[in-house]
Amino acid sequence: MPSERFLHPVSPVARPAEETLRATVERLAAIERPPCSPGEREAAHLIADRLNALGHTAHVQEVPAYGSYAWPVGVIAALSTLAGLTGKRLRWTGTLAGAVLTAALADEISYGRQFARTVLSSRRTACNVVADLTPPRAQRQAPHRTLVIMAHHDAAPSGTVFDQTLPRWYARRFPRAVERTRENLPVWWPVIAGPALVAFGSATRSPAVRRTGTALSALAAAAMADIGSHKAVPGANDNLSGVAVLIALAESLARRPVPGLRVLLFSAGAEESLQEGVRGFAHHYFPGLARESTWFLNLDTVGSGRLVLLDGEGPLRIETYDTAFGDMIARCAVEQDIEIRRGPRSRTSTDAVVPHRHGYPTACLVSVDDQKLIPHYHLPTDLPEHVDYRCVADAAQLAEAVARALAAH
Repeated sequence: MPSERFLHPVSPVARPAEETLRATVERLAAIERPPCSPGEREAAHLIADRLNALGHTAHVQEVPAYGSYAWPVGVIAALSTLAGLTGKRLRWTGTLAGAVLTAALADEISYGRQFARTVLSSRRTACNVVADLTPPRAQRQAPHRTLVIMAHHDAAPSGTVFDQTLPRWYARRFPRAVERTRENLPVWWPVIAGPALVAFGSATRSPAVRRTGTALSALAAAAMADIGSHKAVPGANDNLSGVAVLIALAESLARRPVPGLRVLLFSAGAEESLQEGVRGFAHHYFPGLARESTWFLNLDTVGSGRLVLLDGEGPLRIETYDTAFGDMIARCAVEQDIEIRRGPRSRTSTDAVVPHRHGYPTACLVSVDDQKLIPHYHLPTDLPEHVDYRCVADAAQLAEAVARALAAH
């Protein structure tokens, strides 16, 4: 898709009031919202009620989900530990088990079929919120173009692995190295390296390699058990900041609709269990959304201080997002006098990976602080008072500018 299609300038867009953004975050942060929980359901209905009160058509969509990545990954890591311990005596058992478990982990953490959780977990229900902001008359005229703006309202459990003491120390000690980096640490690599090294060490009769894999698998199993035993954090920045943008957009577009563009707001449940809610959305909505005329903008943790437009993301390999759409968003930011950073890539994953893999032009807007970290990420201190609402307001203003630019081109 040539970027010349998006050269139409957009007039300045009004910024939402920070008080409005804060009210959304504070109201929902008081609800404990782990994936597939009663709290997630309550938050979904509150969001839908607010959108309906603004005059839009919103509903809560229930989709099947399993609700956790910690237990499936933890069980696989525990089995890998056992395979490593028996690999000395049962060489080919360690080799085969390590290889199978490596494949199972890769499938589990990288938006595969996730067979492990279907065997190791019981199916539950996630609650998505979907709202069509297109006025009824315009809906009857069936606008050719569609923009889906995404966030998620569930919250992650905490865990020792999310402690930021070491990365903060490194950022203070080596600021120039941090400034040069384009990616965060590949946090999933040691997890998947465990069974891979168990398989390789068993096959090659290398005790050192096998023991290293066994140790990594044991650490991963312990870390997953720790995460699985923790409560959900308040999740103010991750990701009620994104939900606040959705509400602000709904308010603005109720006053001043976008002609010629269908705007869907989508707040996902069960994002923190590795993109389960958005899979349900994909099943229901993607057959009716044409790839050549539908764009997805994902908003995740946009209250850290400095907006970032990711070039790509992925836990095992980086998947690059649509360049033309990214160029258009960057131009909108310049027109609105909003500073965004381009170029960074993430070694984790957000809901944006799902529409991207289905072939839709996709962009993901996140934020970091001056040390290129997400403050209070998956920690109990992710509270409303720690959100940078100026940054959230910038994200809302930019998202509306993107919608108006798509409508104009």
